[in-house]
Parts: sequence; C-alpha cells; structure tokens
Amino acid sequence: MKKLISILSVCLSVVLIAQKNADLIITNAKIYTVNKNFDIAQSMAISNGKIIAVGKSADILKNYTSSKIQDIQGKTVFPGLIDAHCHFTGYATDKWKCELWGTKSWDEIVTKISEYSKTAPKEWLYGRSWDQNDWPVKEFPNKEKLDQLFPNRPVYLKRIDGHAAVANQKALDIAGITKDSKILGGEIEVKNGKLTGILVDNAMLLVEKHIPEIEDNEAIQYFADLQKECFSYGLTSLHDCGITERTLGLLEKAQTQNQLQMKIFALMEDNPDYYDRWVKKGRYTNKNITVGGFKVYSDGALGSRGANLIHDYSDKKGWRGFLLSERTHFENLAKKLKNSDLQMCTHAIGDSANRTILQIYGDVLGTKNDRRWRIEHAQIVDKNDFDLFGKYAIIPSVQPTHATSDMYWAEDRLGKDRLKFSYAYEDLLKQNGWLPLGTDFPVEEISPLKTFYSAVARKDSKHYPSNGFQKENALSREQAIRGMTIWAAKAAFQENEIGSLEVGKSADFIIVDQDLMTIPEVKILDTKVLETFSNGQKVF
Repeated sequence: MKKLISILSVCLSVVLIAQKNADLIITNAKIYTVNKNFDIAQSMAISNGKIIAVGKSADILKNYTSSKIQDIQGKTVFPGLIDAHCHFTGYATDKWKCELWGTKSWDEIVTKISEYSKTAPKEWLYGRSWDQNDWPVKEFPNKEKLDQLFPNRPVYLKRIDGHAAVANQKALDIAGITKDSKILGGEIEVKNGKLTGILVDNAMLLVEKHIPEIEDNEAIQYFADLQKECFSYGLTSLHDCGITERTLGLLEKAQTQNQLQMKIFALMEDNPDYYDRWVKKGRYTNKNITVGGFKVYSDGALGSRGANLIHDYSDKKGWRGFLLSERTHFENLAKKLKNSDLQMCTHAIGDSANRTILQIYGDVLGTKNDRRWRIEHAQIVDKNDFDLFGKYAIIPSVQPTHATSDMYWAEDRLGKDRLKFSYAYEDLLKQNGWLPLGTDFPVEEISPLKTFYSAVARKDSKHYPSNGFQKENALSREQAIRGMTIWAAKAAFQENEIGSLEVGKSADFIIVDQDLMTIPEVKILDTKVLETFSNGQKVF
C-alpha cells in the first residue's frame, strides 16, 4: 500500500512539474484571436503581461496552472480595441470647458454659456462642440448676443469639428482681429462691413494663442479621468493626433506617476520648430508611449465649408474651401520625413486636398514602399484618384461615424455625384487590403461600438436610415473588427506587439456580453464591455 501511495505521489509530482505556471488563465470563452485566419479559441494563458498560450480549454488547463483561473462561461473575448485617430489629450484638457454637444439652437447655447459663466473656473468662457447643422436655421451664428452679455469677458465657442469657432468682441480685441485682418488658410467672416465673430481654421489660432493653458497637475488628472472612460469602452490603445512637446512631457509624467496605463501612439503637431529635432531623433518609445510621426492639416472640415474641393460647394457657389498652407509646405515636410523613420499623417477631407496630398506622397515615396504614410479621413475622393492609395501604398485612416453623422447634410454640400465617392470605406479598403478605423473623438463620441455599427450597418445610433447610408461601402463585421484592432496596430507599425491575441503579444483584451460577429445587427449597440485588460491586468 505504501508503495502504491509513493508511486501516485511521484506521478502527481510529475504532472505538477510538467504544468507551466501562468499569472492568469482565461477559459471557457469564445476568443476571437483576430490572427491571420481569424481563428476562434477557448482559452489563453498569460504571464508577465504577455500571452503565452492560446487554444482549447482542455489543452490550456492540462499544460498550465495558475492561482487566477477565470471561467467566463462562454462569453466573448476580443483583442483590446484601438482607436486609430482621436484627440485624447486635447479632449481631456477640454474638460473644464462648457459642453455644447447636442445643442439644438443658438439660443440654447447662449443660455448654457450664461449659466456656465456663473461658476466657470477660468476668466475665458470656452465652449466646445456646437453644430449649426443640428439647428432649425442651419447657418453660422453671430456674436451680437455674446457681446451684449459679456462685454468685458472673452468668449470663445468652438464648433464640433474643431475647424470653426465664434468669438465675442472682447476675444477678438485681445487677438487684435479687425474686419480688415487676413490670414492664409483661414477665414475671418465679415458681413455688412462688420465682424460676425466666426473664425474658420487658421483664423482660430489668432485667438487660441491668447487662451492660458491649464496647470500641469490639472492636465494629468484629466488624462487619468478620460483614461477610465476609454477603458470602460474597451479601448486599450489609441492614436493621439497632433500633440505638442509639452503635452508629450505631461503624458510621460503621468505615466511615471502611474496615472496613465493607456497605450498611446502619438503624432506630433505640425510645428516647424520640431522638424529637424524629431527627424534626427526618429521614432521614440517610452514604455506605453510611442511617437511615430507628424499630424498635418491640409484643409478644414466639410461642415464648416473649409474642406478643399475641386469644384464649387453645391450650397455655396464660387466657394471651394482652401488649403491651410501653401502646397510647398507639405512638399518640404514630406521631403524632410522621407529620410527618417517617421510617418507623415495628413488630414484631408475635400477631394482637392486628397488629390494634392496623394500626389505629394507619391512624388516623394514612389510606388513600392512600406512607410505607411497616412491620409486621415480621406472623406471625399475623386473617382479618378482612389487607385493612387494603392499605387503609392498610402493608408487611408477613416472614422465610420463621420459618414452617419454627416449623411443628413453632406449631399447639400456636395451634390449627388460627389457624394457617391465620399465616405467610401469599402472602396478605400480595396486599395491596400486593410483599413484602420477610429472615432476622431471628441468630434464624434468615444464609443467603438458606434464605430463598428456605423461601419457594418451604415446607420446612426437611432438605426437610421433603415436601409443604410450608401450601404455598398459598408464593411463586413470581420473587416470592421480588424480595422479596430490589428489594422489599427499596423497603421502604427505595432502589429507585432498588439492588435491580436497571439503568443508573444501583449495581453490586451476585452470581455463582452454579446458576440458582435453573430448577433442581429440591431443589437450591436446594446453590447456591454464587461471587463478590459491591459498587459494582463484588469483596468476596467
């Protein structure tokens, strides 16, 4: 009997020794790995923040042991979601401002600003995210009511797309703006010989440079607060488009203080003072923060008629928008970046802006390259220019909710013929075989579920229109998930680190209560993120 017990003990010891230890095992799951074959697994083992095994539950539990085995009872797992275009730090540090999202009239905005002024934390009354396209009278407002209410206090209210604003006379005086002021790449609106307060694109900078920046400790707290919100939506990584060196320093400080765990791929703002320094420095990584290139603006937005079109706006004859800089500016920067490992990522909305940037990229890069230079938005593309994305291996980085936000009025701006080649995500996907997706928050809402739904259903959160907006350019569900994970990672040269659930990659994943790949389309927006993990640690 003693001999038998001894043999059993030895056998048990061998089994225990054979099993490898893991920090965490997820089992009894439906895991969409989003690998090359889009394989589905049941279990994965994680150690030191990395995935060390993926497969069937029986196999993982046979070969690995852990003090943390999480049986998720058949729930669905996806890689951590990645927002390939947003303004994380900009939105975070906007949190002290008056929120104007969803306002239905200019009068409502005036009322909100009046209430806000009673407890506003700064001298400047700063509001963000109004949209005249949501009002009964779809025209830019006038500053007169703001002048009456606040003759001695500066007011600055930015449009939802960040490409237009209305300022009161006090703010205009501080900036030295008169009815005779001019600026390249911007518009200072004058009607009947008087300033209306409307500033478009570069004209906004004349005022914004006078608005004091918030304190460092405030900014870091805002980063931490917004990070929590992002984690709750299943975001584990994001591309922050157009930041300053000061902001980069604040992100690194927040990371050092353990206030920031979000993986951030940052693009520096288009600042001539940065060019030579960053070309020499090259791609830069500090733990979860990477700087990989420059974010450049070629034109403005369609909603504020700053997008640069080849032909006139359908609702404003004689007007085609404008480039924000001379063509030579973009050419010179492209030539500087050609000999570095930094990406050039250029905002282009109008078909003329897209054509200009495509041509400049093509002239500098040539036909065969893996530089992954990007056009952000690629919103309106002339039918003869789509093939240039594929020819020059230029990556269109798009935001599906722009289509379902703009669909109500885009035809007014463009007419039917141009609209056919706008928000054309499936056509853009065909050019290189992959397409990164983002939100552009705070221009749109943070929710990646709305990105997914807009991409596959081409409908807004009200499930409108019933047949989908230009449904021929919808993405499949697999394409949409890839765009929000592995393709977004690839757009930042990070596909070997994040974006799919494979051995050796970071254990960034989410657990959701519904299977986005199979549920009825109408239920997609009801999906809840139950848990979010970054580097194997639960962060939500």
